[in-house]
Amino acid sequence: MAKPAKVRQPAAPASSRQAARRVRILRAASELGAREGLAGVQMHDVAKEAGVAIATLYRYFPSKPYLFLSVLEWHIEQFLGGDDPGPVPDETTDPATEVAETLIALSGKLLGSPLLASAVALSSFTEYASAVQTRFDVVERPLGQRLLRLLGGRADTETTRSRVRLLVYSWWGLFVAMLTEEIATEQGEAALRLAARLIAEQ
Repeated sequence: MAKPAKVRQPAAPASSRQAARRVRILRAASELGAREGLAGVQMHDVAKEAGVAIATLYRYFPSKPYLFLSVLEWHIEQFLGGDDPGPVPDETTDPATEVAETLIALSGKLLGSPLLASAVALSSFTEYASAVQTRFDVVERPLGQRLLRLLGGRADTETTRSRVRLLVYSWWGLFVAMLTEEIATEQGEAALRLAARLIAEQ
């Protein structure tokens, strides 16, 4: 019996030049995905658009689903302001409202490009069944860290981290439901506000 092919793990940029090259790839994939949708984008087209060799593309992104999951993360980071941790909550801040409005605005940003939104959503399902799997704690990702911060003065306990996970998973489910028009945008936003209130105030 033949041995399965060894999975190529994604490389991390080791220099500012490599980091810039990775961003060019993400930007190119975003532009192509927004025009063509997931099925219409070929990895060779992304490499050409980004001005990199196809081997370089696969070095950082071993599969198309992995690439578009990375596009999603990149867009979330851009929406949140990159390395900006966001405002420090104070006693006048209502955590549930801040969380809800952040998630609603993020949904609106992503849904503004329906083909790209579909590409990242489809890739999330495909990637979890693929050989190169993306496994991470959502609390450690930029969105999780922002929500953790918005919960205010609460200690970074496992209970608080569980609240953040519930918020992210609730948002993602409602985002997909709005994307597929299973529910109207207004319904999705109302549900996000309710979910934020129920989860953040427990």
